[in-house]
Amino acid sequence: MATKSSRATGIGRVLIAVYGILALAATGRSVVQIIQKFDHAPFAYTLSAVSAVVYIVAMIALIVPGRAWYRVAWVTISFEMVGVLVIGALSLFDHALFPDDTVWSGFGAGYYWVPLVLPIAGLWWLLRFHRAAALGTPAATTASSTQPRVAGE
Repeated sequence: MATKSSRATGIGRVLIAVYGILALAATGRSVVQIIQKFDHAPFAYTLSAVSAVVYIVAMIALIVPGRAWYRVAWVTISFEMVGVLVIGALSLFDHALFPDDTVWSGFGAGYYWVPLVLPIAGLWWLLRFHRAAALGTPAATTASSTQPRVAGE
């Protein structure tokens, strides 16, 4: 019987920690913005709340083993990547749309570009180390492995 591979090993633990920190930061930021001045920039503040939800779901998906959560991680982190790129570009070119910053404004410049780097690292981690786990093969990688294992090894 194959054991479920955890994405919470090695670099995965660092990713989970960073997602947790960003989840707290984005949640706090969006709650304060929405309560205090939602009328000023409703689109931007709603995007901050969306980014908080994305970070929370991505963190959970990286923690929980199994194929379904692996897929959730892929979808969530891919959505995050698209969001950072689209919102980052729009915020630079359409200042009227963003009278105030979001977590993803300026490609995450307010957070030292961590929101831009994090989905790249997350997608790399999912692809590089856990492809076998997503396919349900017993050759899922372990924390001590530096190369993906091939079925039959």
